[in-house]
Amino acid sequence: MSELIKIDVKYREWIQDVGQRFRINQIKAASKVNEQLLRFYWSLGRDISLMKLDAKYGAQFYKQLSRDIQAILPDARSFSVSNLKYMRYFYEMYPTVSNRQQLADDLKIDEMSQSSGVDLSPSENRQQLADDLDEQIIFRIPWGHHILLLGKCKEDRDKALFYVRKTLENNWSRAVLTNFLDSNLYERQGKAVSNFALTLPAPQSDLAQAITRDPYCFDFLTIREKFDEKELKDAMMNSAEKFFMELGEGFAFLGREVRLEVGETEKFIDLLFYNVRIHCYVVVEVKATDFDSAYAGQLGTYVVAVNRQMKTERDAPTIGVLICKNMDRVEARYALEASSQPLGVSTYQLSRIVPKEFKGTLPTIKEIEAEFADKNGEFS
Repeated sequence: MSELIKIDVKYREWIQDVGQRFRINQIKAASKVNEQLLRFYWSLGRDISLMKLDAKYGAQFYKQLSRDIQAILPDARSFSVSNLKYMRYFYEMYPTVSNRQQLADDLKIDEMSQSSGVDLSPSENRQQLADDLDEQIIFRIPWGHHILLLGKCKEDRDKALFYVRKTLENNWSRAVLTNFLDSNLYERQGKAVSNFALTLPAPQSDLAQAITRDPYCFDFLTIREKFDEKELKDAMMNSAEKFFMELGEGFAFLGREVRLEVGETEKFIDLLFYNVRIHCYVVVEVKATDFDSAYAGQLGTYVVAVNRQMKTERDAPTIGVLICKNMDRVEARYALEASSQPLGVSTYQLSRIVPKEFKGTLPTIKEIEAEFADKNGEFS
């Protein structure tokens, strides 16, 4: 650190600001380079697809194309046979993405319409603009992510866009994206049995439904056979980061076994969250058994208690989510229709079940030392 930085506060603050601005612009520049590269890949994939060159020249076409491009671009490393095929798949997954200039022109027309009060563009153009804007997000995630999506989502554009949005919203790495692809998040998102449409106003009901999943995938847990609720919740808290990630975005953890006074009795909420996206408390109850209609009544009581004792005027109505081992969906619907509180019911799946006599975790260093001490008299 220089003497000037030590003695001059304003200079030190300015230097820190310079460093911060540089890092921000580095990130922006990297993002810009990624976007332009992906647009080039999309355009090259479009050329290959529309010109039907592989059909014209046969199975060896991609090898020849790879050699020809690398001959004119010897320093480039992006034109392998597999990558060229992915570029074509990339275009064919999103064939309707508008070129950037046309999108900019459409935006100007739409802005002029809003400012003047005169509709200058047909409704179908505005719808196309909305679709185009939605698809522009594909250029904002890394190419490696797209290769994963193209392999897993095949020709399902909506599924691929779902994962693109989630990646952007949550800054998923490829490893995290792979995990959610393998656990079929797209098929599980928003699938809880609920009464939100009956108990919450729109659009709050849709937003509440969107944060649910069914089933929740707890494959990251290692738990013994014939586990009880305490063991299940202990395992969740021991893997808290993965559990919260599976729960979904926007959940802020407020506590476990949260105590509430209801009349002269004490009630303890399994898990209490606040969802910052829909601005409400979320009461989560976890059961190691199959769904029982009595659980809905218990959960509804907790939701009312949180509304009375914690909720403020700024908060949306509290919702309850019950996560149980299995459920009869018809029974669950009937039970929820009988409740006046916004409740959802989901199941969970586990894959790492070990025999009951096994320990659920590796022994700690202290446990290992204690075992050696028992056997050898004293650990040294």
